[in-house]
Amino acid sequence: MLTELTEFLVKSVAKNPDMVSVKQLGEDEEIITIQVLVEEDDMGAVIGKGGSIAKAIRTIVQASSYKNNMPKVKIEIDSF
Repeated sequence: MLTELTEFLVKSVAKNPDMVSVKQLGEDEEIITIQVLVEEDDMGAVIGKGGSIAKAIRTIVQASSYKNNMPKVKIEIDSF
């Protein structure tokens, strides 16, 4: 559920949404780790000026997690 939400949000701002890869790396009782891979050209769009877009994505996903009584979410954004 959180992976799909993250993928939707990242693809919404990416220039090449077909090249976005989002997967859940791990989950335990305290934290869920989600990895986001985008093309090098999309890093600026996904992170935003001063990290504002990335922060907004993390905030929305974390809010969804809290609302559904799920653990804290860590989103790692990287390029390939």
